[in-house]
Amino acid sequence: MRSAFTPPVELSAGRAFAAGLVDVDGDLELAIERLTQAVAAMSPLRALGLLQVLRRLPRAALPPLREARLRGRLHSRARDRAAIGFHYDQPVEFYRAFLDPELVYSCAYYDEGVDSIDEAQLAKLDYTLRKVRLRPGERLLDIGCGWGALVIRAAQRFGAFAVGITLSRKQYEEGQRRLERAALGDRARIELRDYRELRGERFDKIVSIGMFEHVGRSRFAAYFRAAFEALRPGGLFLNHAIADESTRRKSGRARGFMERFIFPDGELAVVGDALRIAEQSGFEVRDVENLREHYVRTLRAWVGNLERNRAAAVAAAGEQSYRAWRLYLAGSAQGFRVGRMGVLQSLLARPRADGSVELPATRRDLYAASS
Repeated sequence: MRSAFTPPVELSAGRAFAAGLVDVDGDLELAIERLTQAVAAMSPLRALGLLQVLRRLPRAALPPLREARLRGRLHSRARDRAAIGFHYDQPVEFYRAFLDPELVYSCAYYDEGVDSIDEAQLAKLDYTLRKVRLRPGERLLDIGCGWGALVIRAAQRFGAFAVGITLSRKQYEEGQRRLERAALGDRARIELRDYRELRGERFDKIVSIGMFEHVGRSRFAAYFRAAFEALRPGGLFLNHAIADESTRRKSGRARGFMERFIFPDGELAVVGDALRIAEQSGFEVRDVENLREHYVRTLRAWVGNLERNRAAAVAAAGEQSYRAWRLYLAGSAQGFRVGRMGVLQSLLARPRADGSVELPATRRDLYAASS
């Protein structure tokens, strides 16, 4: 108890849970909500009294823990690689324990008639590619491509020439194996590359799903400028990102447990701030959709999968990673459910010199394609 509830609670409670010093018997998401409410409602005087009680309890020895302690300049290329590696370079078998067969590690899309996480992730890939109106023969860039699911889908189903980039070596290696199995030839490739290293290439369409959270506010302008320069005039860019929708909105920087155990250097934007910087980079905002409720369902499905496949997850990455990820996924579900976070798909266009972009007059085609 002393280890779990001595300030800073946002780190101590997660650290004690990952170490196995405390546990939850029952609904972990609900337990996180109750703890969050209790901490928020506690007066300074009562908090001081609780701290005095805790300090009279014996200390518990913590085992060695896998915590991120990054060095170097924040959001330098070397430090970004280290941050991405910390989170994504777990064994792929660990991610298989809770993700769908295509290893899509972002918010699913529960279209009408879709109930399973496997179907919802395929629906999300198709919905995303329909939003950028991807056509056969077009060149697509996926910034932060994960294990390559969208790249493969774009080439196989939409007939595009797709390029994915990632900073995770484990994702790159698994993506290469998946491309070989798909036998797509020169129609798809995955590269170990930073978004700041696009080297003047041009694409008809660009997507970025779940990568923006790693960019950092100080780099937003560079990120949008890189995407703008890589997109041909008239083209479309879909930026899919978690947004800070908390009431305070002072800083979306990952702190405590999330910073040390899950997403070092992660940072959530207020969607208005991100779109303002995108516009300053030359983009026109054409559509913004919040899929917050879809992420609640996605995260709950992942928690259920992880708990059912606990033995496989522990065999792949150890008990500590299993516990840390279970806490992070359940806590994220609670955050999206209460509206502390949202997940926004922002469709941006690079207008031609005459102001035109390649979009139909209505959204009707998005929904007709899914029926």
